[in-house]
Amino acid sequence: MTSEAAAPQRAFVWTWLPGAHEPVVAGVLQATPARLAGQPVLAFRYGASYRARPDAVSLYPPELPLTDRALDPTAVPRREPLALAGCLRDAAPDAWGRRVLNLEVGSDPDAELSELTYLLRSGSDRIGALDFQGSAQEYVPRDERASLAQLMEAAELVERGERLPPALEAAAGHGTSIGGARPKALLEDGGRHLVAKFSSSTDDRPVVKAEGAAMLLAARAGAQVAPVSVVRAGGKDVLLVERFDRYPVTAPDGSPRTARRQMVSMLTVLGLAESSARYASYADIAREVRSGPWTRVPETLTELFRRLVVNVVVGNTDDHLRNHAAFWDGQHLTLTPAYDVAPQRRSTSTATQAIGITADGARASQLRLCRAVAGEFLLSAGRAQEVIDEVEAAVADGWDDVCDEVGLSRAERATLWGREFAHPYTRYDAS
Repeated sequence: MTSEAAAPQRAFVWTWLPGAHEPVVAGVLQATPARLAGQPVLAFRYGASYRARPDAVSLYPPELPLTDRALDPTAVPRREPLALAGCLRDAAPDAWGRRVLNLEVGSDPDAELSELTYLLRSGSDRIGALDFQGSAQEYVPRDERASLAQLMEAAELVERGERLPPALEAAAGHGTSIGGARPKALLEDGGRHLVAKFSSSTDDRPVVKAEGAAMLLAARAGAQVAPVSVVRAGGKDVLLVERFDRYPVTAPDGSPRTARRQMVSMLTVLGLAESSARYASYADIAREVRSGPWTRVPETLTELFRRLVVNVVVGNTDDHLRNHAAFWDGQHLTLTPAYDVAPQRRSTSTATQAIGITADGARASQLRLCRAVAGEFLLSAGRAQEVIDEVEAAVADGWDDVCDEVGLSRAERATLWGREFAHPYTRYDAS
């Protein structure tokens, strides 16, 4: 952890309560003398005014129950010790956003600032319904409108590790509050809230168009997926993903406003540290849904199984726990639409998923393992095979139409089909 001049020691956590169009202060995040894995431990305490609200809800009760105590993330029963509560870490910038902030604060894209600096300097239009501020009295959003061209120019400079000029710092900030390692930014267009994902100067395959195709095929296969489109801007491909954590509401004066949905990653739901995530499995997720405060449990289990099959068939082996999430409304968890369904290059004829498929951790990207784990999703062997057949048919039948829609050339299709999409390995019956 590099030292920063006058590194912040606390941040106030603001939240949008369900249905609200303005945020309120939930509590304060305070640095403590304790450290975990080299990072200062950040304790959270709810504010008395927040606890007194009749509509107050816990930010996520397994970690942050609504209490007057300071909550230590290293000492939560039945959960792994963390330096920052998972539901708060879910709202922090990930690899790309941290790289942008490293260049804004200093000049080293690989520097590591304090967690509180990342929280306080990243954009306010972050995923979910939380934000972090230096004040408990006044909410000052850290976002300014930026055009798609400005966002792309800023992303290019960050990729090259160059210092951002003042005119583009605000544009770059639109990518600091969302997860992932690739260039991206948040965008508003005609009232739509979008995540824009850019192709990279280092891409040697049609990454953006392949992800667009996978998302569209997942929808055709019956999965609940965020709407997407691929556009061309500034000579580059851009994937536009409609956000599902924003929705319209009407203010008391009758004006249209936007409310936010609180989200938690499956990493947080399972109570795991990042270092342990790869040891989790789809079976673990299914068990959590069966035992936790989830809505529409049978439907959710079937949807998760379908997404597992989709990931295997379209070659999305980057299906780690941060790429699964749920809405939290203060009482229940509800599965969000699928996102980041991104085919990955294979270096050999075999492939493995980012997390295990079965309870014993088997992760080969094969449909035989999907069949083997079906019982965890309360599916009969027959129903599981029906889902597999539906997904395979939708991918095969929709391939040409979807490729036309995202602009994949004939040559690009040839490099993707049978290599990333519908690889023969997925149908092998042995490891």
